[in-house]
Amino acid sequence: MLAEYKYTLLRRMRGQIIGWGIGLALYGLMMAALFDSIIGIEGFEEMIASYPPELMVFFGDLMSITTPAGYLDIYYFSYMTMIIGIFAAGAGAGLLVSDEEDGVLDLILAHPIGRNALFWGRLLGFVTATTAILIIGWLSWLIPSGSNGMDLSWIEFLRPFLPLLVVLLLFGALALLFSMVLPSARMAGMLSGGLVVANFLVLGLANSNAQLEAVVKYTPLYYYQGGDAVFGLNWGWIAGLTLVSVILVLVAWWRFQQRDIRVGGEGGWQWPSVLGRLGRRAETADRAAA
Repeated sequence: MLAEYKYTLLRRMRGQIIGWGIGLALYGLMMAALFDSIIGIEGFEEMIASYPPELMVFFGDLMSITTPAGYLDIYYFSYMTMIIGIFAAGAGAGLLVSDEEDGVLDLILAHPIGRNALFWGRLLGFVTATTAILIIGWLSWLIPSGSNGMDLSWIEFLRPFLPLLVVLLLFGALALLFSMVLPSARMAGMLSGGLVVANFLVLGLANSNAQLEAVVKYTPLYYYQGGDAVFGLNWGWIAGLTLVSVILVLVAWWRFQQRDIRVGGEGGWQWPSVLGRLGRRAETADRAAA
């Protein structure tokens, strides 16, 4: 498992860590440098108050943008789940099935490595890669904080990244499960990424539509704190989202143990009927009897 973990982290996901890390670092450094300039604009609060309410529902309380926590929430954490969620969905969907579609997964399993070691090694590599990307994002806000007036400690900067990590791992686990039951990694990634975007949009619309309030309570982003985590973490929400992620991973692991590995290319639906199973068992019994 350790060898597969190193391969996943240092070879398979190295480019994604570098690419996403650089992107988050540049964006974080730019927005941190603009903090003093934005809050120093004369009449800035009046300008914010003139924005249409339909726009404000997607970004929370825009009037708090002049505070460090509000600035972090509105310019970063309010929509970062949707941006990095695309990475989590794509990486989770292709964690195992991409090799299967390339026709190499059966060759990998021909070596002295079991399915358990392969599954958990790659999953831990994905978790570590996602954490590394967010650490780079955290540093991009922490390093320039001493010169831009954002009077927050390193732990206050770090807190919002923990709920973000938990949500990303949940969507990554969901994509991994989808990849075990859908015909292709591409379909699993598209479905998972679409659910991330849909959750973001529905959550914003629920702020102006009371009828959607009952729906969004069953979505992951409803329990995402965003920049509000600067003031403290809701450990109940974090524990609940983590539990859901663990359940999704365990179901995906069980499904990976049961499925037949394809030689290459996209496959069909991976849920055979009960009659099909019984038929194959009867055929096997007949052959054994003969």
